[in-house]
Amino acid sequence: MRVESLATLDQDGALLFTTRIVRMFGYGFLAVILALYLDALGFDGAQIGLLLSLTLIGDTIISLWLTTRADRLGRRRVLSVGALLMLAAGLGFVATREFGLLVLTATVGVISPSGNEVGPFLAIEQASLAQTIPERQRTAVFAWYNLAGSVATAVGSLAAGLLASALQSRGVPAIDSYRTIVVGYAALGAALALGFSRVSDRVEVPAEARSPLAGRFGLHRSRDVVFRLSALFSLDAFAGGLVTQSLLAYWFHLRFGADPALLGAIFFGANILAAVSALSAARLAARIGLINTMVFTHLPSNVLLILVPFMPTLPLAILVLLARFSISQMDVPTRQSYTISVVDPDERSAAAGVTGIARTTGAAVSPIVAAPMVTMPELASLPFILGGGLKIVYDLILYRLFRSAPAPGERPRDEKSA
Repeated sequence: MRVESLATLDQDGALLFTTRIVRMFGYGFLAVILALYLDALGFDGAQIGLLLSLTLIGDTIISLWLTTRADRLGRRRVLSVGALLMLAAGLGFVATREFGLLVLTATVGVISPSGNEVGPFLAIEQASLAQTIPERQRTAVFAWYNLAGSVATAVGSLAAGLLASALQSRGVPAIDSYRTIVVGYAALGAALALGFSRVSDRVEVPAEARSPLAGRFGLHRSRDVVFRLSALFSLDAFAGGLVTQSLLAYWFHLRFGADPALLGAIFFGANILAAVSALSAARLAARIGLINTMVFTHLPSNVLLILVPFMPTLPLAILVLLARFSISQMDVPTRQSYTISVVDPDERSAAAGVTGIARTTGAAVSPIVAAPMVTMPELASLPFILGGGLKIVYDLILYRLFRSAPAPGERPRDEKSA
């Protein structure tokens, strides 16, 4: 992947890359210890699953409202609100041990149990970036954007594991070491709000590009295709939510006794590999198309996911998980680029928001199902099998429905071979 595509970024694009890095560092920083923190507070598997799900449900509701209005209310304003909700969530998780209050905080605030994107940020940043770069560079810039996020998540995961282990080795109780990390997450929310305040109004939708036909979700011409994509992305996210980073860390801890430092190292490596896989996506998509790249790189990664719990030793389980991450994210920048390409400019925040919310909605239900299974030895493998199997179903349906509907500028495969 050539670095020249990054030369197309202006000051606003560079700022949006920076806010992506800060946010994803925070998500990785928190995700490794989130389930461990809730466990240390005395909650059982069912309660942890409920909290993680309510976190995602709250993110879904708030993000749907914000992203479908961002092009009209102002993208910078909505991004700043999201950062403040991230700050509030971190402070809320530090301030109380009461389950009911934590439920409220999880529902209203912005917290990522998976280490992946939540909240209104991704949709609005994608729309803003697409407006500030040449169309031919969009997939490549999105690949670098995802690379930056994956590396930041990896570093955050590693930092959290090392920090928790260092504090505990000095006699700090485990729960207090985890709480320190939650405080750091809240501080990153404040830093994010400051970063968004420096983005210029060039990222806003020009008045002449706003359609009077925008409907309830900020969509008009592209409503049908966005809703079809949303349904599929929701299925994929539900499957992925069965094996979020928090639950994977919890599974490795219960199955093999992995400590926070090792967990941080595992997910540092996993996210670095994911970053490299995302970076390869643009070049492959230029050769075989966005839809083919999404499907044919995703299928083998899902087979590897199914194999993880069948590994008899910790090193083998880690090896298979890392192999899975090495190809698992090539569908991400291609999926984002495809969604942005098939809608009008004044639908971009809404389209990315609706499809993103569909993913969050799908993922929100999963921890309620998966967390109790992880704690029961006889069922601990089931989330991996269900997750990988459902993702394979998603890949096949996506290919069937959209292989003949390439992005503008692409031609169907049968035309290319004619």
